[in-house]
Parts: sequence; structure tokens; C-alpha cells
Amino acid sequence: MERQIIEHTLEPVYDGESRILILGTMPSPKSRENGFYYGHPQNCFWRVLSEVLSDKLPVTNEEKRRFLLRHHIALWDVLKSCSIRGADDSSIKEPVPNDIAALVEKTNIRCIFTTGKKAYSLYTKYCKESTGLDAVSLPSTSPANRRYYSTDDIIREYCVLLEYLRKY
Repeated sequence: MERQIIEHTLEPVYDGESRILILGTMPSPKSRENGFYYGHPQNCFWRVLSEVLSDKLPVTNEEKRRFLLRHHIALWDVLKSCSIRGADDSSIKEPVPNDIAALVEKTNIRCIFTTGKKAYSLYTKYCKESTGLDAVSLPSTSPANRRYYSTDDIIREYCVLLEYLRKY
């Protein structure tokens, strides 16, 4: 697959009541096509969050947006643009970060979580200093990650969100 320069086209999801921020790297081709985060049908992100938060699985983009805001969760990606092959985070070159600090300033976010090691390393390298917030690395919910984690394993890992949502 050929490398492409991708510009992030999805707006962050947040409001003034957001307490935690979940960051991916970049929207996948399927997510960009669907116009919302974690849009690949085999990505378990929405199933994991609905299980962890004991809430109905959101289906439409608007249901997903309301779901996040109801639970005080902001959602965005570390990168504004990059060169990438498909959805392969390991192929990312020329990363340009989003202004995560500006988003944090508009909210009550006190903790940042990343969906995968690549998002964590990019956040740490490009954004941590400006936000002043450490990040917690959670497993990727991508179908490619199922070689290493079952959906139940991922759900157990994501339960840490509850601690931070209750704390703040």
C-alpha cells in the first residue's frame, strides 16, 4: 500500500464538562469515510466503552457523540496530519500534532488516555509538555490488536476509566 499524507478532518468531541480525554493517533480510512471516530465495524472501541460504562451501545454518529458527552469523555487524535500507509500506525512519518493543550484548557480534563502505544508515544513526544498532563496507555481497540488482546481483555484494561471519571 502506498503512503499518503493525511489531514485530520474530524472535529474533537468535548464540552466544558469533559473530565478525561481519549486520544487515538489518526482516524482510519473507514473512520474518515464514516465521518466519526472508530468507524471500522471490527474496531471494538464503542463496544468496550459501552460495557465499561454500563450503557447502551451507541450506533449512529450522533448517538456516539451524546454517549461521550453524557459520560464526560472528550475524544480526539494526537495528530493533525501525517504520512501513513492505510491505517498502519507503525508506518507514520512526518507527524504534526493537534493542539491538545488548547482543548484541555477549554474543559475539566484532568487525565489523558491513549488507545495504543503509538498514540502514547506521539502524545508523550509532541504534546505532554504543553498540556502538563501524563497519559495512560490503553490497548488499541483495532482489529489488528486482537492477536494480542481479546475484547474481554481490553474491557478489563479500560475499566481504569471509571476510576478517573469518579475521581474528577
